[in-house]
Amino acid sequence: MPDRQKSFQMPQVLVRPFQIFFKMEAAGGVLLLVCAVIALLWANTPWAGAYFGLWQTTVTVGVGGFMISKPLLLWINDGLMAIFFFVVGLEIKREVLVGELASPKKAGLALAGALGGMVVPAVIYAVLNAGTDGLSGWGIPMATDIAFALGVLALLGPRVPLGLKVFLTALAIVDDLGAVLVIAFFYTAEISWGALGVGAGVLAALLVANRLRIQRPAVYVVLGVALWVALLKSGVHATLAGVLLALTIPARRRIDTHEFLARGNELLRTFARDVRPGKTEPSTDQRDAVYALEIACRHVETPLVRMEHALHGWVAFGIVPLFALANAGVSLGSGLAPGDPITLGILAGLFIGKQVGVTGFAWLAVRLGWAERPLGVSWRQIHGVSLLCGIGFTMSLFIANLAFDDPALLDRAKVGILTASLVAGLGGWFMLSRGANGKAQPPAS
Repeated sequence: MPDRQKSFQMPQVLVRPFQIFFKMEAAGGVLLLVCAVIALLWANTPWAGAYFGLWQTTVTVGVGGFMISKPLLLWINDGLMAIFFFVVGLEIKREVLVGELASPKKAGLALAGALGGMVVPAVIYAVLNAGTDGLSGWGIPMATDIAFALGVLALLGPRVPLGLKVFLTALAIVDDLGAVLVIAFFYTAEISWGALGVGAGVLAALLVANRLRIQRPAVYVVLGVALWVALLKSGVHATLAGVLLALTIPARRRIDTHEFLARGNELLRTFARDVRPGKTEPSTDQRDAVYALEIACRHVETPLVRMEHALHGWVAFGIVPLFALANAGVSLGSGLAPGDPITLGILAGLFIGKQVGVTGFAWLAVRLGWAERPLGVSWRQIHGVSLLCGIGFTMSLFIANLAFDDPALLDRAKVGILTASLVAGLGGWFMLSRGANGKAQPPAS
């Protein structure tokens, strides 16, 4: 009986880190939605001038002769979002090393779905905007907002199998990687080769620090800031510094699990020797044992995982909602045309293109034997997830800001993004809440 209980509980231990990640992303998605609604309402009230004026407030940071002055909006989009991309980079690296992307067979379905979910929407948008000023926005409908998508899945509770949540998370992470590459290669301004050379030197220093197994976060923070400034001055979008920095963060432990277990048991025995009835204050030896145990706990966890855990909450509940508040506001009475090709291209790309691309490419990968469908996950559910992938929001808004300098074009893009995200979210929720026969599934008991 004990053995049976142990084998039953083990999967829960293995999936607990993902469940924590899922709950945080889902909760962050709710806050993201609230901030987006506030921004949209604020931008369409008599106080709209205060809304738009707030984000254009100039903020200056620096000392002596080295000063950077930017509007508050750009400090959010270029500065704080670099931290967002840093966490995205950490997630990508972790998934490639030990997660769903660690082997071609495990990663096959997510890779195929993400590829289809990027290519088909981009083609649809490009066809609808060929020969127009809006063509530069072809990258906008390629994106998927993981926080919003997982937030919708969270609303469905136990009706959604864990395998489907893992599939969506892996797909969205690959999608983020694709968006990063698109930004790097297609949405880069004029290059300053001198500043880019400085950035390359800083990146080389980060790689050397990794090879030397330096694990002090302060080293990577200082070099990371230098890398961000260099890319900011180079013309390459500064947020890419976050991804490049993440790829240099060590993913090795200082001690392995066996050494940690032996050291932990020894320290606990030291602590136990000074336990006395009625004695509440720890002795000097006990304090030393606790401190040594804290160090051992840090050393058994990789710097990559420690940084991801430390920053994930700040990103999910602070940076991304603030980004939404600053970027989701659009005046709906500013002469927007219902049949505008930019709006239609984004709407069709996110809503139709994601369904066709994600489901079609995933089915083809399974059919060709390149991937396997997760146990207990139906094609109807994968189709429902492809609808949720049409929630572009955060990354779509980010790319839209890079694609369009003209405020009028940017407003049209925002309307398309917000409309498509709403329709895709509702459509995905409806499909996933229904059973195979079109009947609602009751929650699992």
